Amino acid sequence: MEKFHLDTERLIITEFNESMIESVRENSLDEDNRRYVPDEVFETTEEARKTVSWLMDCYTKENEPPVYPVLLKNGENIGYVQAVPMAEGWEIGYHIAKKHTRNGYATEAVKAFLPIIMERLSIREIVGVCLPENIASCRVMERCGFVLEYKGAGNYQGDENVICRYRYEWLYE
Repeated sequence: MEKFHLDTERLIITEFNESMIESVRENSLDEDNRRYVPDEVFETTEEARKTVSWLMDCYTKENEPPVYPVLLKNGENIGYVQAVPMAEGWEIGYHIAKKHTRNGYATEAVKAFLPIIMERLSIREIVGVCLPENIASCRVMERCGFVLEYKGAGNYQGDENVICRYRYEWLYE
């Protein structure tokens, strides 16, 4: 499969490489990441190195989560966008480091990523799950065309919580 590379107006979405290890660690340490995706916090460079190595290996395997760094045009790594396999399909995931939030980067990345990854995975729908208090994530999904299909009790990060479950359907040819 050819290397993943996507340019938007302000961003580059591509594949991880070893030069991104330290920025992955730094981006993972903000309070939003700690609160909403604590399993994606890397306290040490070695933890980040292991994860980046595993993610790079996933690019060559089926049914592994394709996770791609989101870079500014100057090459600065500001987060990621991903599709994660679930029991019943695929889930979208994304994170933009706190110092880069409120600029529309998550929305821009997700909007560009959805048709490409859905075609590559041969899927017509993808879900997004977040906590209701994660207003920014809810707004990103709504701006990208996801529809809220459920709000109530559900599993989030291994715990029972109130969740919002969104669904996005795409009809490609």
